[in-house]
Amino acid sequence: MSGRKASVAAVALVTLCAAPALAQHTISIDIENDVFTGTDRHYTNGLRIGWLSPDRNAEWIDRAFDRWQMPAPPGRKRLSLSLGQNMYTPEDITRPRPDDRPYGGILYVGFGVIADTGTRYDLLELDLGIVGPASLAAPTQSWFHQLIDSPIPKGWQSQIGNEPAVNLSWERKWRNLDRLPHGFAIDFTPHLSVSLGNVFTYAGAGGMLRFGHNVPDNDYGPPRIRPSAPGSAMFEPNGTFGWYVFAGGEARAVARNIFLDGNTFGDSLSVDKRPFVADFQAGVSFNVWRYARLAYTYVLRSKEFDGQTSADRFAAISLSMNF
Repeated sequence: MSGRKASVAAVALVTLCAAPALAQHTISIDIENDVFTGTDRHYTNGLRIGWLSPDRNAEWIDRAFDRWQMPAPPGRKRLSLSLGQNMYTPEDITRPRPDDRPYGGILYVGFGVIADTGTRYDLLELDLGIVGPASLAAPTQSWFHQLIDSPIPKGWQSQIGNEPAVNLSWERKWRNLDRLPHGFAIDFTPHLSVSLGNVFTYAGAGGMLRFGHNVPDNDYGPPRIRPSAPGSAMFEPNGTFGWYVFAGGEARAVARNIFLDGNTFGDSLSVDKRPFVADFQAGVSFNVWRYARLAYTYVLRSKEFDGQTSADRFAAISLSMNF
């Protein structure tokens, strides 16, 4: 190779390595737990590991929407795949009462399509899994409590029974980020959400206000585990340290929650759920490495059933990495 060609190749390689890639895979790890806020009740733990494909103009996705006679959302498309587990317990895990929230758990996989225009975000996701003892929520919680030297939960033998879980969820967010002088930015992102299935059926609406410095492009807020105010593992790294603080929430009209209503086709413990639930959240997000985002979210959730003594609180930690 001539010296001139070698120099051109070296410059091209350095430029490629220095510039953030626009089409990347994304891996996310999301942990939600009430131990972060000093409580141990109700929605007590959620864990999800997710993957997003690189963004691309996938014409076959548009054709699939046409085949189902559905309008395809505009923008570049991504595919998502996730594996998650949620746990729910009564207020007192050492002496559960029949009038308190029953034990319950779910283990699921999620398959989704994301469309993003830069100012609008759409997600359509199908979750398939199992509710009940087969979700392995009981041994997982018992193992974790032994690990942290916490009281062992008593009452999982009365948990909601095994039942296949099928849920279809849709989310839409609108983003209008205003870039301010000196690298600062501010925006308000409203959203709508709908979920249909034998696990969760609800409709929600809300929004999030953000302010920060070097906010990544195509960032719609850190991901959360449904039901929740929606976020996304997707973000476009800019190769520099950045941060933003955020606050917002979501109000939901709830038609079904299997972890309150009990099994769909069989007898199980249940409580009288409240038809309207609200989440209020606040937190901070950091671009901690060149291609990573780390976020902490504090969540306050209103009472979900009659007889609940107080609102619930828990926190979420999420790490999203592009490669």
